[in-house]
Amino acid sequence: MTEKSIEKQEKKEILVSTRGRIFQGIVSKKFPTRVVIGFERTVYLPKYERYYKKKTKLHAYLPLSLSEQINVGDLVKIQECRPLSKIIHFIVLEKVKSAEKTEGAK
Repeated sequence: MTEKSIEKQEKKEILVSTRGRIFQGIVSKKFPTRVVIGFERTVYLPKYERYYKKKTKLHAYLPLSLSEQINVGDLVKIQECRPLSKIIHFIVLEKVKSAEKTEGAK
């Protein structure tokens, strides 16, 4: 392969239409083309009439335009899209807060 065709393949960005649910979460892991978002939610347990916290991890596609801006610890907004792979069903929309601002809020 020539150098031009390799560069085109590396810079090729996936264009995906979004639909469905929108989540916000903190980036726990970052890979070249995806991130792992983690957040907690409360679930009601009818037998004991109590709530408990449940952690959820979602894998989201990281567009090339946002890959330099997003780091581990940042708060990001993701939205559901068509399945891009076995585990990736979401795409990163925007960065809400940086890691420094997120840690200061705790």
